[in-house]
Amino acid sequence: MRITAIMTLIVSVFTLLTDLYIYLYIKRTAKRGRRDSLIYAATAVLCWIFIIVTILLPRRDGESSLLPVMWMIYTYVTIYAAKLVFILFTVLTLIPKIWGGRRPTWSPFVGLLLSVAVFLTMWWGALGGRREIQVINLTQESSRIPQGFNGYKVVQISDLHVGTWGNDTSFVSSFVDRVNVLNPDVILFTGDIVNRNSRELEPFVRPLSRLRAADGVYSVTGNHDYGLYQDWPSAADREKDFRHLNDLQRQMGWRLLNNEHAYLVRQGDSIPLIGVENWGEPPFGEFGDLKKAYPTLNDGRYKILMTHNPEHWRQLVTKNSNIDLTLSGHTHAMQFIIGDGANGWSPAKYIYNNWAGLYTDNAKDGTPMNLYVNIGAGEVGLPYRINAAPEITVITLSNKHRP
Repeated sequence: MRITAIMTLIVSVFTLLTDLYIYLYIKRTAKRGRRDSLIYAATAVLCWIFIIVTILLPRRDGESSLLPVMWMIYTYVTIYAAKLVFILFTVLTLIPKIWGGRRPTWSPFVGLLLSVAVFLTMWWGALGGRREIQVINLTQESSRIPQGFNGYKVVQISDLHVGTWGNDTSFVSSFVDRVNVLNPDVILFTGDIVNRNSRELEPFVRPLSRLRAADGVYSVTGNHDYGLYQDWPSAADREKDFRHLNDLQRQMGWRLLNNEHAYLVRQGDSIPLIGVENWGEPPFGEFGDLKKAYPTLNDGRYKILMTHNPEHWRQLVTKNSNIDLTLSGHTHAMQFIIGDGANGWSPAKYIYNNWAGLYTDNAKDGTPMNLYVNIGAGEVGLPYRINAAPEITVITLSNKHRP
């Protein structure tokens, strides 16, 4: 509650200062300053009423839909992001005055155009960007890959967050179709199938049951799958919901690896597939137990690990094992990238050491260790993706020549 109150205060002060600056700017610079500033003030008041309603809507009540809150918050963010761009631009155009120059007369119009561009880009991310599916292909080469797995196709998906779609299954159905057409040998889901509770998954059981791979679908849990983002009558109710979530995945034909391992088998060869529950720093729950999942972490076999949070790889996996390939999700690349995918820039880089794409390290015994971070297919918090399209990762295993 205290954090919520502080955030509410920060948002309120930011909103008031933003609108006060623009109100005074219009009053001072517009030809009909008084009239135009009053018109702006009226629209600002409507925005404040909108914000108050948004703040009062329940967020952690599992009985109410999260969608109205998400869309109302996003509407506010798009409006005030555009206003902030206008303010920053008009402030920058004051620089010539430092050496006695004049502010360009065209500056308000350019500032307005930039603001509109930001507003439209953000709404493109909400209405179009989050439905554009991207397929990323890469090859993992290792002499430790058994010969029977040469050319084996692993498809990774992550962070569906189906609660963001309510009862609308159209995107998830299209996503499933896109995965199936790739003819994967195995499908690996690396956590966060819901936002708050297991009921969100119920409308999506049928479309997700259509996922097909020769060796099936395996999954692990992410931080959102434990019901930690809503209030429960008791811990027992939350645990019951978590069990129901696991049961729904089993009904879909998925095999959960909760701190356990299975073996992928081809032509008499096998690869251990290890899955851990969510591992995370506060405030995310830490349930993962790598040693329990696979006791012989440094054996000579080629191994694949599924763990939701990529920090697990950096902090523990690379220090305590020689696992060849780790697959994670969690970051979403903050659902915003400037530039070319994992080679571009995202605010996620200031939060996560490994936020998208492929990373490499070496085990103590010299074994190359790789991490791939899938930026997910769904959204959390705000319903948008800007140049960070829902991702399907295709990883083809390649057996190097053995001497």
